[in-house]
Amino acid sequence: MSLAHRPWTEHQVEQYIGNLLRGGVLIAAVVVLLGGILYLVRHEAAWPLYGSFRGEPEELRSIPGILADAWALHGRGIIQLGLLLLIATPVARVVCAMVAFALQRDWLYVSVTGIVLSVLVFSLLGGHP
Repeated sequence: MSLAHRPWTEHQVEQYIGNLLRGGVLIAAVVVLLGGILYLVRHEAAWPLYGSFRGEPEELRSIPGILADAWALHGRGIIQLGLLLLIATPVARVVCAMVAFALQRDWLYVSVTGIVLSVLVFSLLGGHP
């Protein structure tokens, strides 16, 4: 069996997943930071209204709206995109773990990880049947 077809060891899987988590958090932090800087540059004179709560605008409450706002280089859209990336990081970790278990032919862990992934996706999509 060649090196390219040798199954990953547990240590290699842990290293890969650890790097994925570190990279995902780092990328998300950089995106949020850039969005925050852009927001502050464009809205430096705005004062917060502490007497009333105003949530995010409607366009920033859906993934397509966030992507459109970030593409238009609006600070709040970029911040929201960074938060989406942060949320996607553990989901990507579960997907990578499932693939690694499948490559190791550990079907019990593939099925358990599939259940975890299903619960994550269900809850991220609103958690309503």
